[in-house]
Amino acid sequence: MRVTKHQRQYRIARLLEAGPVTNQAQLVELLAAEGIEATQTTVSRDLEELGALKVRLPGGESAYALAELPTRQIVPSEHLRRVLGEWVVEMAASANLVVLRTPPGCAHVVASALDRSAMPGLLGTVAGDDTVLLVVAEDEGGTTMVDRLRSLVGSDRSVGLGAQEVHPDGTGTPRTSSPGQRRQ
Repeated sequence: MRVTKHQRQYRIARLLEAGPVTNQAQLVELLAAEGIEATQTTVSRDLEELGALKVRLPGGESAYALAELPTRQIVPSEHLRRVLGEWVVEMAASANLVVLRTPPGCAHVVASALDRSAMPGLLGTVAGDDTVLLVVAEDEGGTTMVDRLRSLVGSDRSVGLGAQEVHPDGTGTPRTSSPGQRRQ
């Protein structure tokens, strides 16, 4: 199967994380087992672009490894607290979803911090210009996630964070209010 360069490099990164890959020929075979066509030359280029390095494993064998990229590093809770406190102006929950409002152009900052937070129950985020959608595990629920985010920010900063629970019929019940709060 033909895939884009980015898709192939994504799979290479996952293969390197899954277990030791000792040479490029092995990597070509692993990709082929997943139905991805690649030559040794292409894999060599991909490894270089990904910044893969040969590292020595216990026992003396060497294998390819990727340096931990900043996007995969866990965000310290203090950083997340600061980002949420500075950029989130409104929170709303509905079933297993949470909507966060930010000033225009700031949603990606909040989404990135949340994605890298390793927060339990958070499955992922989608960011627009001024809105972040959080998908929360069903057993966790959106309301619980809003409560967790508000407690993380702390009571002194959460005063300005308007939050409401949106019911399936579309009506919202304000959980807090603040002057100038956006309503859905």
